[in-house]
Amino acid sequence: MAKRYSGSEEEILQVDAYVKLMRCADTIQGILARNAEANGLTLSQLGVLEILLHLGPQTQKTLASKILRSGANMTTILDNLEKRGFVRRTRDAEDRRTIRVELTEEGEQFIRKIFPLHMNNIYRMMGALTKDELHTLATLTRKLGLAARERMRV
Repeated sequence: MAKRYSGSEEEILQVDAYVKLMRCADTIQGILARNAEANGLTLSQLGVLEILLHLGPQTQKTLASKILRSGANMTTILDNLEKRGFVRRTRDAEDRRTIRVELTEEGEQFIRKIFPLHMNNIYRMMGALTKDELHTLATLTRKLGLAARERMRV
């Protein structure tokens, strides 16, 4: 491995692994984004439709946390999905601050049509790894994510 940054051997390994992880994620996200865009969606919009399809109506705040977006960004995502007639937003009767989001019939038909294509793209890319490698990757990325979250609290 070429040494492009200074530090201990462990620090160099950590940075190198981080760069590779980010390049891999960016490559896969880019491919999936292009496929979503071919259907007139962003990945975030696709993620919202998928969550609503599989989990049912959600609050706007819950959707934002599930797809790792800010509240302001979620508003924009939902505005665009609402303009296309894919989602409907309503205020909770008991707590008017809470906004519930649900699929419209048109939105459900649309996501049911394109979601299998999205999943096939994921299968095709992740198919480069063996079953054991997929288990290892899942374990390591979960461990890394949980540790990063914990270290942010300190």
